[in-house]
Amino acid sequence: MPGTAIIELNSVNIFQKRHLVLSNIGLRIEKGEMVYLVGKNGSGKSSFLKTLYAELQLKEGKGEVAGFPLESIKRRRIPYLRRKIGIVFQDFQLLTDRTVKDNLKFVMKATGWKGKKEIESGIENVLAKVGLGNKGFKMPHELSGGEQQRVAIARALLNDPEIILADEPTGNLDPETSIEIMKLLVSISQNNVAVLVATHDYELIRKFPGRVLQFENETITEPERTIPPKA
Repeated sequence: MPGTAIIELNSVNIFQKRHLVLSNIGLRIEKGEMVYLVGKNGSGKSSFLKTLYAELQLKEGKGEVAGFPLESIKRRRIPYLRRKIGIVFQDFQLLTDRTVKDNLKFVMKATGWKGKKEIESGIENVLAKVGLGNKGFKMPHELSGGEQQRVAIARALLNDPEIILADEPTGNLDPETSIEIMKLLVSISQNNVAVLVATHDYELIRKFPGRVLQFENETITEPERTIPPKA
């Protein structure tokens, strides 16, 4: 029996400016799924993610993400869609001139959090979830790459999202740290959150199996062999 769809695309064409990147995409992703997006650079993974959070407008086909229709969403509604989505980038994108807590506070105020107690409690909650309960007063440059990515994941969790989109989240990390970050993302998916990870790291997919979407030749397929065999 199928679960609850959190992402549904039907006959979707995705463009970068006028260039067709992905053609005739039909896809359903359910709450709690762990999904890997694999494919060469330029195969459309980032464009796909940008379409899901309405950075790229959906001009052809129908798409629904967390209950929002992508093809007809009004600009003023996009911030509400994005509150349902946590985004994690390869390069962390932390504000380097302020502490971890102030990085999180900045996002909370931008997304409508009010009240000092609620904000403090929200920060404590997400830092505890990512194992950084005692690092709130550190500056980003005082943290390791893995810790900075944990802060980025904490930031993505602030608004209790239903979806996490992670674009090469381990791309700048060593193998051991990458495993710790993936463990964290898998544990998030086990709390009924759909986690989509764009990655080139097949070793991580072997360690943490999930659904694999292959981006190639302007389309998305689900290969029978989820990952290439070890060389």
